[in-house]
Amino acid sequence: MENEKANSKILKPQYVPTAEFYSQVISCLEDYSIFTMDKELNINSWSSGSIKLFQYEPEEAMGKPFEIIFTEEDKQNNVPKVEIEKTLKDGKATDNRWHIRKDGSKFYAYGLVYPLTAENGEIIGYVKVLRDLTERKKSEKYAKDMEELSIQRESMLFVLSHDIRSLLAGIVGTSEYLKSKFDKMKPEDVKEMLEELHKSAKDELDLLDYLTEWARIKYAAEAFAPTKIELFQSVQKVFDTFKESAMAKGIHLYNKVEKNIRVFADEEMLLSVFNKLVSNSVKSIHSKGDITIVASQKDDKISIEIKDTGTGISKEVQQKLFTPQITSLSMASNYDKETGMELILAKGFVEKNGGTMWVESTEGEGSSFYFTLPIEKPMKTQSLEQK
Repeated sequence: MENEKANSKILKPQYVPTAEFYSQVISCLEDYSIFTMDKELNINSWSSGSIKLFQYEPEEAMGKPFEIIFTEEDKQNNVPKVEIEKTLKDGKATDNRWHIRKDGSKFYAYGLVYPLTAENGEIIGYVKVLRDLTERKKSEKYAKDMEELSIQRESMLFVLSHDIRSLLAGIVGTSEYLKSKFDKMKPEDVKEMLEELHKSAKDELDLLDYLTEWARIKYAAEAFAPTKIELFQSVQKVFDTFKESAMAKGIHLYNKVEKNIRVFADEEMLLSVFNKLVSNSVKSIHSKGDITIVASQKDDKISIEIKDTGTGISKEVQQKLFTPQITSLSMASNYDKETGMELILAKGFVEKNGGTMWVESTEGEGSSFYFTLPIEKPMKTQSLEQK
């Protein structure tokens, strides 16, 4: 009994943290955005970290739906709703994605959502915690870009060491033969070998030109001058260039791009992309066929399709279509070195302008080459997201 009294004297009353205490703790976490929502998903508390990260003052955020922090694309894809559904199902939701600030700029964040419950277990709202990981994302993106650039350099060195060396070896061998046998050769044989020499020299020059153009994509940033371009006019310019060669093969060219569609891109690069892809389609049609170009808007990008009724592309070639491997002698098929390099460059130009390129094809039925371009000038954070 005496021991119990002694212990009771030693024990001190426990401090129970108040709501104000927790509020002060949250306010100190300025690197984190922490806010709560009611059952209708409207914001009802907004921390100092949220102000710093999203640029909204408390009076601007309070009462607004929490989807104001999501991008338009995520809202259209019902990401906020899916996030809450996962929270209710699993007790929390973890999500790493791009979010949008008051000024429209984007940042990459790690996010968590938890349900808030009353003592009786009823859900009374939600709490969302985010941390800005944009700098880490940039570092990861930089490392990935360096790795890809290294792979591309090695691939181009392969082209230099293999394809260009093969062409040069052929030129040297043929010229040495002519030099030693010229007096004993028939004029028609000399002419045939000279024509072969001329073709090999031209192929060599074309390959060097493509490599120079590839280097310009990667390193000559000062030559890059994107502006708003009306797509219909660009397609028409390219079709005018190919009108005679297409007519000679019985090919019909259809420009089905609506006249009010605009893209934000470097005009010279865009025309080059269309030239290379239309040239590829013309080559794939042996006699009679159609080449159609259409465009459609999806979110903040324009998707362009160049569709032909040519010979199509095998699965094997499709896998190597946009890599320097397509230029190797083993990849003859319907694609020679010149065509292979043209497609590599077209993809490089599209990516330089913030887009992507891919192909869908069936042998014997034709091919569709697709690429996307932004409608407006992309922000720096947007370009990180695209890559």
